[in-house]
This record gives sequence, structure tokens and C-alpha cells, in this order.
Amino acid sequence: MAATPLTVTNAVLADGTLTSLRIVDGLVAAHGVEAQPGDVVLDADGGLVLPAMAEAHAHLDKAFLSETVPNPTGDLIGAIVAMEDHRHLIPAADTEVRAERAARLLAAHGATAIRTHADVTTGNGMMSVAALLAVRERLGDLVHIEVMALGGWPVCGAAGAEQRALLREAVAMGVDGIGGCPHLEDDETGAVDALLDMAADAGLPLDLHTDEHLDTGRSTLAHLAHRVAGGFPHRVAASHAVSLVMRPEAEQRETAAALAAAGVSVIALPASNLFLQGRDHPIGTPRALAPARLLLDAGVNLAAGWDNLQDPFNPVGRGDCLETAALMVMAGHLLPHDAYHCVSNATRHVIGLPTAGTSIGDAADLVVLRSAGVRAAIAEAPAARTVVRGGRVVGR
Repeated sequence: MAATPLTVTNAVLADGTLTSLRIVDGLVAAHGVEAQPGDVVLDADGGLVLPAMAEAHAHLDKAFLSETVPNPTGDLIGAIVAMEDHRHLIPAADTEVRAERAARLLAAHGATAIRTHADVTTGNGMMSVAALLAVRERLGDLVHIEVMALGGWPVCGAAGAEQRALLREAVAMGVDGIGGCPHLEDDETGAVDALLDMAADAGLPLDLHTDEHLDTGRSTLAHLAHRVAGGFPHRVAASHAVSLVMRPEAEQRETAAALAAAGVSVIALPASNLFLQGRDHPIGTPRALAPARLLLDAGVNLAAGWDNLQDPFNPVGRGDCLETAALMVMAGHLLPHDAYHCVSNATRHVIGLPTAGTSIGDAADLVVLRSAGVRAAIAEAPAARTVVRGGRVVGR
């Protein structure tokens, strides 16, 4: 059933214009008009109206595990080991409750879409997939959730047969995409190829945890771009892409150009990577963040996400995409409007959703904030927010 038309009055747009917006069938239909009889009316009261935010890369199944699963080393391998050592202490029902809590928190802060990864490993089976699919179904009216099956390792060759079978089981259960961690494999390019082939066979998008390390001697980004340019028909994202920033500038630019030409999105994850990476570089510690400005200048669709929320991979976080945007400004050297794009429409592009915003024809996924502009919104992260999804008010 189509939503009742919505008129947003006293709305301040990003350029400072004070106007009204009439929304019909989930799309912005007109500016500067009065509400029609029967319309739902939302008085923005001079609030700033922006495209709604979107979370590009979450692990809802791990959210809020910091106390249950400590990571005493604070690095990536420490977090991985901690999860494997404690999985037997995490009941399925608890995973579902925590995942829903995290999704609702993101939605309350203005995210109308979330891409989350679900662990699919020999030790975890389908527990995370089942929990996140249940949350996806239950919260469907509140927030769009895309569940990516995050395969364990190894995934290629004879040794990866069991892992590939688990991923096929996840596909049969109804996940929205395939993921994996080639940088943790002995055969990194082989893992990229295997996961691309699995996604192609399933007819699903691919989102790989890519080069989540600071080693200058290995990378799969260029190989991924080459394979996708050769004819992969679905959406592809490279999450993390940390080690790219450690390469010579000419190589960074060459790789960025290849990613842009292939249509591969990059998802920067500043919070978790600033926490996990660089601990073995005590002098001149690198930021462990994909080279944001260089990627944007090359034409790459650059999204940004929080990644882990109060778990062994990142013990902090508010579940607020504005926090990610602030880190993209401070650590990624982006200007505020570019940082906000990373956590809004760039992420929607990754997920395959139409552009949201206040222009005629835009999808009416919006957030209303008491801020003077985009910069102020990122700086202040005002608590009071009204969230519109598909032309319906879903949070205030």
C-alpha cells in the first residue's frame, strides 16, 4: 500500500533555502507548496533536512560483545581469536537481541539502510545468518537491512570445500550478498576468484574485506578490479582497503583508476581500523585508512561505515553515522559535505538503493536535524532527529 502523501513544512535545505517539500509515493514531488487535504504534515520547524544516512558495513551479530568477548591485545588477530574462543558462550537468541538493538540504534540516529555482514564459519554455522535474517524481516518497515554472508577461510581449493558449502547454504536461506576475507588466506587472489565465482553463480553482489593490513608486499585490490572489469555483472565493494595508503602514490592512483573504471566501490572503515591497525608501527604510526581524497578524485564511489560496534574489534561507538562522518573529516581529510556523502548516498549506491534527498524525484529518505548546516550536523551530532523513510515518518 502506498504511503499517504507527506508535506514537510518549514524545511531548511543544505543550501540554506527555507521551503516545503511534498512527498508522493515515496518520492519528492514538489517544493514550496502547501499541504493538500489528507496529507500527513511534518513541521520541520526550521530544521535542516538532509538525505537520510546509511550504514555501509556493520557486524550486527557481534554488536555489544565487548564485555563478553574481551580482546586484550587490541589488534585484528586478537579480535578474531577472541571471537573463536568465545563463540560457545553466545546463544542464538542473544545474537538476535543484540543485532536488533544495534539496528534500532542506527535507525534512530537517521540511518534508513544498513549493510551488515553475518559470520558464516565452521564454528558458527548459520547462527548469525538466521539471527540477522530474522531482524531484517522484523524491522523491514523501519530500516532496509542487507545481509551479506561473511565466509570464513580457507574458501578456495580442496581445503575450502566445507566453507563453500556453508556459503551456498547461506544463499539458500536468503542472504542478500556474499563476502569474505581474502587477506586472511594463504592464496589471496585465489580466494578473490573463488568468492567472485560464488557470487556470480548465486546472482548476488560481493563485498570483500580487502587488504585489512599495513603490509606493502601484498594486495588484492588491483586483481579484484581486473576481474570485475572482465565482466562480473553485480555490485562489488572492497571494504577496508587499508594497505593502499602504504603504497607509492603512483600505484595508489593507478589502483584507484582501475577501481573506478571497474565500478568497484570502496568502503572506508575509520573507527575499527584506527583502533586495530598500526600497533606494530610505534614510530610514525599510520592512520590505517583508505586514501579517501585520492579515491574520490579518481572517481571511485567511496562509502564509509562504522564496522564494529562495542565488540572485540572496536570497544566503542554510538551507532551514529555522523560519528563516522566526523572521523572521515578528521582522519580522512575530507571536507564535511564529502564526508556526509560517504555515509549517505555513496552508501546507498553500494547497497543498490536510489539517490535520497530533497531534489525533485529523489527518494524521500530524509533526516531532520537541529543544525545550521552539514558541517554543524557532523560537529554537533544533535540528539533530536526526525527520520523519514519512503515518505513515512519512522522516528522522532
